[in-house]
Amino acid sequence: MKKIIVALALLASFQIANAQQLKDAEAAAKKVEAAKAATLNEKKAASTATWIKLGQSYLDAYNAVQGNGYVGAGEADLALLMTGVKPVSTEQVEVQGQPQTVQHYETADYYFAGGRLVNIVTTKPAVENPLANAVEAYKKAFALDTKAKKTKDIAEALGNIHDKFSNDAVAAYQLQNYAESSKLFEQAANVSMTEPYNQLDTNAIYNAGLTAWIANDVERAKGFFLQCVDHKYYGDEGDVYARLATIAEKEGDKELSVKYLEDGFVNYPKSQSILIGLINYYTSTGGSTDRLFELLDVAKANEPNNASLWYVEGNIRLKMDPPQVEKAFEAYDKCGEIDPNYEYGYIGKGVYLYNHAVELQEKASFEMDDAKYTALVAEYDKTLKAAIEPFEKAFTVTKDKEIQTTIAEYIKNACFRFRDDPEYQARYEKYDAIVSESK
Repeated sequence: MKKIIVALALLASFQIANAQQLKDAEAAAKKVEAAKAATLNEKKAASTATWIKLGQSYLDAYNAVQGNGYVGAGEADLALLMTGVKPVSTEQVEVQGQPQTVQHYETADYYFAGGRLVNIVTTKPAVENPLANAVEAYKKAFALDTKAKKTKDIAEALGNIHDKFSNDAVAAYQLQNYAESSKLFEQAANVSMTEPYNQLDTNAIYNAGLTAWIANDVERAKGFFLQCVDHKYYGDEGDVYARLATIAEKEGDKELSVKYLEDGFVNYPKSQSILIGLINYYTSTGGSTDRLFELLDVAKANEPNNASLWYVEGNIRLKMDPPQVEKAFEAYDKCGEIDPNYEYGYIGKGVYLYNHAVELQEKASFEMDDAKYTALVAEYDKTLKAAIEPFEKAFTVTKDKEIQTTIAEYIKNACFRFRDDPEYQARYEKYDAIVSESK
C-alpha cells in the first residue's frame, strides 16, 4: 500500500521545475488571458498552435507561483536560485510524525526536512485550475492536428501534466490531505489515458482508491479498486482483493467478500491481509477451515516447488484455534525438504518455540505450587533449547544480513539462559558479537 505512495514520492523528489518558468505570477496570468483571447478569434481558433500556446500558458502559470525551488534541492542550492527572495514567515511543523520547517512565500509554501526541500505547495495560484485547463487546451490541439505534426509535442505536454498532478497528489498525501490527494491521483490517471499520451497508470488509479480509503470515502475507493481489478492490477501483495472484500462485507454481501479473498489467496497466498481475512471469515461464520487448505492445495499444484506455500500452511495452522502445532511443524520442515536454502520454514519453527518458551516462563512466574513450578521451568528450558537449532539453520542459509541480525538476537537471548554451560556461553558470545556489529 504505502510502498507505492513512497515510490511516487521518491520519483517526485527528482523532478526539477522547468528552468524557463515565469517568475511573475501576474505576468503569467496575463499571458493566459492573451492566449485565451486568441482562441476566440475564428481563424486562430482553427490552428493547432493556438491551443498549444494556451496549454503552455497554463503550464507557465502553474510553474510561476512555485518559484525557482525544486524538490530535492539543498538550502545552499536554493540560496543561489532565489537570490533576494525571502519568505514571508517560517514555522516548525510535524508531517507524518517527522519535524519539518515550512517557509511561507507569497504564493507557495516550501517544506524542508534534513536541510532539503521535500515539498512545494501552491497557496495562491496565478489562475484557476491551471493543469486541468491545460489538459483541455491540449485535447483541442490534438483534435485539430489532423496531420499529426504536433502529436509528439502534445503527448510530451500531457505527460508533463500527468507528472505534476502526481507530484501534487504525493504532496497532499504527505500533508495528510487524503481526500484532495485522491482527487489529484484521479486527475493524474485520467491525463495519462488522454490521447495522444494514452498510457495506463495503474499506480495512480490504485493510489486514488487508497487515499480515498484512508479518507474514509469507501464508495469512492471501491470504484477505483474495481478499476484496478479490471486492469489486472492488485496492489501490494493483493491488497486490492483484501479491501474489496472488506467493502463487500460492510455492504452485507458475505458471499462476494469471501470470493474476493479466495481469488486473492490463489494469486497471493503469502498475503497476510488476505490470509487473516479468510481465517476470520471461516472462524466467524462457523465454517470449516478445510476450504483454506483446499485453496492452498490449488496454489501448491500450480507451484509444486514453491517452498513458501508450505510456510504459509504452517502459519495458517498456528493461527487456528487451537493451533495445530505438530502439523505446522511438518509444513515448516517440508520447506527445507523442497529448498534447503529457504530460511523461513526454519524461522517459523524457531519463532513459535521461542515465543512458547516465553509463555511458559511467564506462566511459571505466577505458579505457587513448587512441583508445578519445577515442571514448567523444565518445559521452558527444553522448549527454549529446541528453538536454537532451527534458528541456527536459518542463520546459516539466509543471505539477508538484516534477517541474520534478527535471528542472532533470538539465539543470543536463548543461549544466555544456559550460559553456565561453556558450549552455550561460546554461542552466546558469537551471536552477541554479530548483533553488536550491526548497531
